[in-house]
Amino acid sequence: MVEISVTKKYGERTVLDVSGLRFERGRIYAVMGSNGSGKSTLAAILAGVIKGNGEIIYDVKKPVTGYMPQKSFAFDMSLTANMLLGRSLRERKEAKNKAMRLLEEFGLGEMRRKNAKKLSGGETEKLALARLMMDDCELLILDEPTAAMDVNAVERAEKTIMDYFERLRPAIVIVTHSPAQARRLADEVIFLDEGRVEEKGSAEEVLATPRSDKLRKFLSVNG
Repeated sequence: MVEISVTKKYGERTVLDVSGLRFERGRIYAVMGSNGSGKSTLAAILAGVIKGNGEIIYDVKKPVTGYMPQKSFAFDMSLTANMLLGRSLRERKEAKNKAMRLLEEFGLGEMRRKNAKKLSGGETEKLALARLMMDDCELLILDEPTAAMDVNAVERAEKTIMDYFERLRPAIVIVTHSPAQARRLADEVIFLDEGRVEEKGSAEEVLATPRSDKLRKFLSVNG
């Protein structure tokens, strides 16, 4: 569906240098690597938020894309209003039931009238993820979507992500530090080191029998 070949520099430092990375609909990809490995830069370029040198090629047309950055945000209004942002009055009537269902799925239903600026970090992540799922995306890019959530919230969020995936079959790209999360969700793993692809392949193969010393070290540290 989409193939990316780009480099990105900040000053003299190359933070990303990838070629021929392809993401297909109906597949979930986990992008892993240590801090500073280029994961978030790849996600932001793929989402069109920042530009790199190179090209992004689409098979037919640019897909409908949803992006959740690493630092989640909430608007200074109720959770319900956050969920319905950008929709006309007529659309809001149709969307409200969906918004309420998603807030319930993320355990935020009882907070729907609360000002979103008063949420905790984990609650803000849940709201940001729920808000993203209001739209039917063909490409969904999630940068550390559950980093601030507790164990129960992570389980709930992952179930909702998988339900979304089964319903729409988008390409989902999840940036994660968690090998366990990659095992649970991903079909394929892309491991970055210093902006380059160190290893990639099926999640089962890459995580069970890593070929590179760098990936073995990463897995031993991150469990």
